[in-house]
Amino acid sequence: MRAVKFDLHIHSCLSPCANLEMSPSEIVRRAVAAGMDGIALTDHQTAKNTPAIAECARRAGLKCLCGLEVQTAEEVHTVALFDTVEQSLAMTDWVYEAMPKRVNDPETFGDQPVVTWDDDVVEMEWRILAMGCRRLLPETSAKVHELGGLYVAAHVDRANHSVFGALGCIPEPLPGERAGRYFDAVELSRTADEARWLPKIGDYAVVRSSDAHNLDDVARVWTEAEGEFSVAGFKKIFAARSTRISPRLTSF
Repeated sequence: MRAVKFDLHIHSCLSPCANLEMSPSEIVRRAVAAGMDGIALTDHQTAKNTPAIAECARRAGLKCLCGLEVQTAEEVHTVALFDTVEQSLAMTDWVYEAMPKRVNDPETFGDQPVVTWDDDVVEMEWRILAMGCRRLLPETSAKVHELGGLYVAAHVDRANHSVFGALGCIPEPLPGERAGRYFDAVELSRTADEARWLPKIGDYAVVRSSDAHNLDDVARVWTEAEGEFSVAGFKKIFAARSTRISPRLTSF
């Protein structure tokens, strides 16, 4: 089985902190040009642009997972990944139920366009996606797995919005609380020092992703593994801890 090369953390124009040039079609074009076999779209708190990215990826012959980056009540950023648009939108509905009912101010937080595969704007998301939700990490993990997805601790090396920054460790269920861990894998950022962070991560599978918010960062770092690009495939890859991460970048 040949190795697949992938970037599992990319933001589109729907994320308020992302550049508006991050249309699904341009993301896919950059990923293909960078030699990726697969990508995942993970906008903040929403998967409303996954229908567009899935169609763009299909047309380009690129594998794609549909996801979102959920900021939990602990202010931890986590990545939920699914095989289908429908699963990711169901997760979005669940997250939306626990978000503040405040209307986005584009001048303060940025525009939040939902687009089609050919870049037409169909709506402007009214919620403030820059804000987190009231869902706790354990219940978010349970919901992701209930929907058939994967749950990844995002950029664990960062001081802000990471499990180590907010909680001081990678949390795990207490004895008798539930079977299995909260996370299927953990993610290192583009600049993480592996020598420092891998011992802290322990026996978790590790991925390195771009967390791209502009086109030049798409697939600047990546992960490789032998297996199938799907949730089931990644479950096997992560269980075997057989990922290979790309070299870190020393600057952005």
